[in-house]
Amino acid sequence: MKKNLITLLLAVIGCSIISTCQGVKFPILDNNEEITSSSVKDTPRDRALKLVAQMSQQEKLAMVSGSSGPYVGNTPVNTRLNIPALNLEDGPQGVADGMRDTTAYPSALTVVATWNTSMMYLFGENMAQEQKTKGTNILLGPMVNIARIPYGGRNFESFGEDPTLSSKMVVASVQGIQSQNVMATVKHFVDNNQELNRTLTSANVPKRAQWEIYYPAFQAAVEAGVGAVMCSYNRINDTYACENSQTISDLKDRMGFQGFVMSDWGATHSTVASALAGLDQQMPDNSYFGQALADAITNGQVPQSRLDDMVTRILTAAYAVGIMDTEQPTGNPSDPAMSPSHTAAARAIADEASVLLQNYDNILPITADITKIAVVGDDASVHPIATGGGSGGVITNNLVSPLSGITARAGSSVNVVYANSSNPEIASVVADADIVIVFVATTSSEGSDRSSLSLGNGQDELVNTVATANPNVVVVVHTPGAVMMPWSGEVPAIICAFMPGIVDGDAIADVLFGDVNPSGHLPVTFPMFENEIGLKSVEQYPGIDNDAEYTEELLVGYRWYDAYGYEPRFPFGHGLTYSAFNYSDIHVSGSFPNVTVQFTVTNIGKYDAQAVPQLYLSFPPSAGEPPVVLRDFTKVAIAAGESQTVEFTLDQMDFSIFDVTQDNWVVAKGGFTIFVGDSSRDLRLVSLLVSK
Repeated sequence: MKKNLITLLLAVIGCSIISTCQGVKFPILDNNEEITSSSVKDTPRDRALKLVAQMSQQEKLAMVSGSSGPYVGNTPVNTRLNIPALNLEDGPQGVADGMRDTTAYPSALTVVATWNTSMMYLFGENMAQEQKTKGTNILLGPMVNIARIPYGGRNFESFGEDPTLSSKMVVASVQGIQSQNVMATVKHFVDNNQELNRTLTSANVPKRAQWEIYYPAFQAAVEAGVGAVMCSYNRINDTYACENSQTISDLKDRMGFQGFVMSDWGATHSTVASALAGLDQQMPDNSYFGQALADAITNGQVPQSRLDDMVTRILTAAYAVGIMDTEQPTGNPSDPAMSPSHTAAARAIADEASVLLQNYDNILPITADITKIAVVGDDASVHPIATGGGSGGVITNNLVSPLSGITARAGSSVNVVYANSSNPEIASVVADADIVIVFVATTSSEGSDRSSLSLGNGQDELVNTVATANPNVVVVVHTPGAVMMPWSGEVPAIICAFMPGIVDGDAIADVLFGDVNPSGHLPVTFPMFENEIGLKSVEQYPGIDNDAEYTEELLVGYRWYDAYGYEPRFPFGHGLTYSAFNYSDIHVSGSFPNVTVQFTVTNIGKYDAQAVPQLYLSFPPSAGEPPVVLRDFTKVAIAAGESQTVEFTLDQMDFSIFDVTQDNWVVAKGGFTIFVGDSSRDLRLVSLLVSK
């Protein structure tokens, strides 16, 4: 049933210039088109056209702007035409905006760290179920702005630093959300890569970087059938995003988006310019798209067909997702939405998202002969940090602290002792423990960027103190993104749990004790030093006179490290398990550019485990690409001692670059190198390929 819905969404909303959809025709509403109901068709757009033909001007205007109501965004019900109210609600980590009795799921970046599209689907599906319980029918997420700035305040909501990883994951997110007849809203279109001065900054992005780095996740969401796209606060090449005719035209005309574009809250700056550029709905009020829009239409500044197109797009998306044909949520914001099944889903995701960064001497998992465990740090009990803040933040009802989770799992036969970060006797508390688990954390929030990638609050010194007193140290890091770890050489094991939500303690206990074999991989690069990535010029970040120049072009994240030969602390895509894998027997077949890459992955360890094979492509020098770029990945479960054949399929787009001279994608000519491995810096198999 889900597959049928996904197929319908792809056919109705999603075909783009690089999509594989064939033969799907959309009636395009232009300035001269008359809306009639003479031709009865079954597509959501045609159903929307028929309904718009029956609407009064006031009914149309009521749909293209926000009104008062119990949700963060609201449009009124139309009882005459049976158009339900649109109830819009954040967010990307669960039902947000202060609503209670909801599940604080792992953050989106945490889910991306699973490198498992099935987990992302589960995440979207479960969040949408809780939104429905609260009466919501439009979820304001996912957020897919590339993590260009390691300091970015909303990186915890993002899908990481790579467009391929983001694109594959956003498809699963959209499909999971919309499987519940709740509309997904991919945001923020586009180039909203920093929070500092976000409402003033112009992101000055070269066209090639736009198409190769910042557009792909949005395009993938379009192909997945996303109903709505939210335009961003920032300016793009000096024009506000919500009245930027270039970017919105790219979205609608070149990517083939047939849903609607809504503004971020307060991101509308005009009536005529915004309407003509392609903004379809102002949120959260009607200051520009209420009477002002009605007057602009009367005065001939905005054609009537533009308003009709706005409403048609909103209704097309509502029909496609199922909002118009299914019983609408009857819940309200005060209804409890948590359930045991949702908590179990959150725990499964957090388990799989935990990234084992290092594990010298196989200090983990904790074995049965351990009799004393010391747990250290405010993050373990006094002040657990498991979520980010802002519109993506969720109230953490019933959060399980790490200390509680570890104590419960250890059982009565193990002595678990605790010391908070300010305990002056920490050294003596941990000295005779069989193993010490230190919890350190930092967080971030919408509205501001992090001032530093350091943990702060003396936490680095805390780790060093513990490591001096006891050599058997595991450090667990909770972070919204990249973080500094100057002590990594002093401790045998490190786990990055990102922002795991309310299941914090249970999930980390699962991993520490080996009930779950960790299989997370980094969706962002962890640097060796502060401000290492090349954004050393204030012209790039935060910008001069509110102009941020994207002069690094394609060299974002690991691409910069590879281009300049810098060694990160932990590379993009890195992640260990309690087992180990061997890669062998690469074979490339097919006729360029449609090729199949096949290889074998063998679990050579003693534990069943999940591998994350990653395929990177090196372009011919004339293409002007970074040294390697991620082109595909998968996650496979392999029993101890067993092997599995893995297959990736590459096509024309994988070998293409965006040529600004031709203003289009073109296949690069020359020699390519295919790499397969376990991270961007652990490439174990190589095969050469020459284009014809």
